[in-house]
Amino acid sequence: MFRRAGLEGTVDLMRQKFNELVTKQLATMDKLLNLQAEIECCQKLEEELVKSQQITKVQSLENEIIQKKKDLREIQRIFQEQTEDVIRSYQKEYNEVTS
Repeated sequence: MFRRAGLEGTVDLMRQKFNELVTKQLATMDKLLNLQAEIECCQKLEEELVKSQQITKVQSLENEIIQKKKDLREIQRIFQEQTEDVIRSYQKEYNEVTS
């Protein structure tokens, strides 16, 4: 009985950890999607500035786009790490429950 109660407590903690990881990952996904949308807006604005030949503004915007793309790559890297953490957490929980 004590062993089962201990196992249930462990499973509850693992589920909580899993849920925390997923919540964190969803927040990162929101950042990723928002940043992608910002980049798209900047690129549309860049096209308009090029058409109207506002070169100095285009150069400034290009720098902003470059920085946003760097930020996006970093967020994608974090998201990938979080995905791996979620998978490991799920596998650990599954192994604990089935063994």
